[in-house]
Amino acid sequence: MDAAPILRCRGLGKRFAGVHALRSVDIDIYSGEVVAVVGANGAGKSTLMKILAGVLTLDSGEVFLSGQSVRFAGVRDAVRAGIALVHQELNLADNLDIAGNIALGREPNRFGFLDRKTMHTQAREWIERVGLDLSPASDVSTMSIGRRQMVEIAKALSLRAKVLILDEPTSSLSMGETSRLLTLIRTLANQGVAVVYITHRLNEVLDCADRAVVLRDGERVAEFSRDQLTRERLVGAMVGTIHESQRVELRSTNEKSQARLVVRGLQTQAHPKSTINLSVHKGEIVGLAGLVGAGRTEVLQSIFGVDRRIVGDVSLDGQIIAPSDPVVASRCGIAMVPEDRQRDGLMLEDSVRINASVVKIARDSIAGFIRRGAERTGVARMIDLIKIHPVLPERQVALFSGGNQQKVVLAKWLSTEPSVLLLDEPSRGVDVGARAEIHALIRKAAHRGAAVLCSISDTEELLLLCDRIVVMREGRIEGEMNIADATEDAITRLAVVGGEDVASHSEAAA
Repeated sequence: MDAAPILRCRGLGKRFAGVHALRSVDIDIYSGEVVAVVGANGAGKSTLMKILAGVLTLDSGEVFLSGQSVRFAGVRDAVRAGIALVHQELNLADNLDIAGNIALGREPNRFGFLDRKTMHTQAREWIERVGLDLSPASDVSTMSIGRRQMVEIAKALSLRAKVLILDEPTSSLSMGETSRLLTLIRTLANQGVAVVYITHRLNEVLDCADRAVVLRDGERVAEFSRDQLTRERLVGAMVGTIHESQRVELRSTNEKSQARLVVRGLQTQAHPKSTINLSVHKGEIVGLAGLVGAGRTEVLQSIFGVDRRIVGDVSLDGQIIAPSDPVVASRCGIAMVPEDRQRDGLMLEDSVRINASVVKIARDSIAGFIRRGAERTGVARMIDLIKIHPVLPERQVALFSGGNQQKVVLAKWLSTEPSVLLLDEPSRGVDVGARAEIHALIRKAAHRGAAVLCSISDTEELLLLCDRIVVMREGRIEGEMNIADATEDAITRLAVVGGEDVASHSEAAA
């Protein structure tokens, strides 16, 4: 590392609607190092990074880049100075292909005309560098959130940034993609790039960070060098008295109870040659494991009526239902928390009150009129249940942290007391304390009798939350295991090489 930091922050402060998001934060970033910035949801991590990347302006304090005081008027200023930010909530143009997104605003031209050949050649270099096996001409609107995340990272790398800021870059990536990304991050650091890494996955901090800075309630509360880093120290500094182990243990004990959700002969648009058969019992939590692109999201969306099924039946409590769209599915007692909360789960310009009550209030209205008293009571109960902070029901939901937004999406559906709860990456972008709270809410829903089916990329979370794990690969189910028999190695093998190949490998080893 250089003797002087490439980026130095002194006394940074930021307020939103009178609430402190940052309070006098100091931080130094050096070329050639990976700095993890960690903290609970609402700690100020994303606010700090948006200030450094020119998305937000400072209320107080000063930023120095290569020893010079800077104040960016916008994102373009920061990019020109050599700072690139990959947001947690993706920022791609759905109407463009991969090449168009990577080159957006910097498109190569020849004699005044767009040079598509050069643009695609340049894009191919960056998408190959992040290990994305897609054509530069691929339409991003049809891609999973995991692949969209990789395109964002490729775009940031193409800017040849001196400081690369990654906000929850692995929140929707598979195990293999996460491993490749961490290797890439280390390679970039070895080449002199300063990498700022925001994540709630503490094992990634322990694996790749040279240093960790901890924020809590908008303040810098701790810093750990590589030889000081332990999971216990990080958790203690992040959430104080709240520990990851403080969770409600409600493992299902009724494995022989009635099958509440049954899926038979399901073929999705994404994987028309594969057939899905699965069931979830009353009070059971079943996890769908697999790599990005395995077809987990498509199964959930087909059950909920977001995607049209080619063939297949969905039964609820022994009765075949035909949810042609989410409205019909909701009326049947099915709820779904989507993978991308901002795009598919929330009305960002509206308040917490409106978002949390929108589904329930529609059912409880009389002759089309909303019962305001019932709405206020219901929203107050849900806010207390999910522990949103700060407790401001009329605050615009866009102003809350990602973790609090996720809680609002979950609250919206839990208020309906669903018979079936579908969850796509339920703790994406959520800190260890909030994840424990979300898991407790999910377990309580199962304890009340809901059949819970969730798609989760993080193997550790699968083992923490689920009663049974179903592993998918290339649109089909490769195998399943009860939680007592499940291991990270077994899940990974099924996800990567498949059931038949695992069996062949085991026989050969014997």
